[in-house]
Amino acid sequence: MSQRPNMAARRKARRLALQALYQWHITSNSVSQIEAEFLTDNDMSKVDQEYFSEVVRGVPATRSELDDHIETFTDRPVKDMTPVELAILRMGAYELIHRIDVPFKVIINEGVELSKIFGASEGHRYVNGVLDKLAQRLRVTEVAAGRKARE
Repeated sequence: MSQRPNMAARRKARRLALQALYQWHITSNSVSQIEAEFLTDNDMSKVDQEYFSEVVRGVPATRSELDDHIETFTDRPVKDMTPVELAILRMGAYELIHRIDVPFKVIINEGVELSKIFGASEGHRYVNGVLDKLAQRLRVTEVAAGRKARE
């Protein structure tokens, strides 16, 4: 029997992962140090800690691959993006590639919601557009199945 992940715990994990990745981008501290600080300084009792750790470790480990995918669908290089937008796009790209168990629509929606909370006033539109294009490339079969179901 497969157990469905707790969506609230997963959402909290993404929110904390975004903050940790933002800190990593700004400070250049080690991922291990930042992860340890977050696990110590935050109440993780209602957080999907496994998911948090996977994303916080996985995004930096695959950064160049993620950035290559992101830059394919953006109007500027990643170095010119805001740290918040970039962290959200990297998380979304990571999930699209490495977490096939998570529906692409969930990944896009979560990215948009995070950008509404932490990003610039219209940043959520940019995030939505880029993640949607990434999903069309990285989740071809899943996106096509969604289209077919709507027809």
